[in-house]
Amino acid sequence: MADLKCAATNCTYNEDNYCSKGDIMVGGKHANTSDATCCESFRKRGCNCYTSSVAHPSKTISIDCEADKCVYNSNYKCVAEHVDISGVKAKESMETACATFKER
Repeated sequence: MADLKCAATNCTYNEDNYCSKGDIMVGGKHANTSDATCCESFRKRGCNCYTSSVAHPSKTISIDCEADKCVYNSNYKCVAEHVDISGVKAKESMETACATFKER
């Protein structure tokens, strides 16, 4: 599990830059830059969509990752010690990014 800091403050799971979802999925199967990744778990705050979350936000979180070319991807799990998700003004998942992404 990685320490996660999330700047996507418009996400329904974001509480004080921590995630209350419990786990997230980073997308970007063929990404070769962080801008080609995204937090697929992002859900816009106030959307009328089903969300499931844990009771309290957590500093550490399980991260599944589709970014095959990232050095931190090990069998679709993120093994980075710390992960930053960007997207301060995001309104959808494609406007977020895994700022920790580093190409192999």
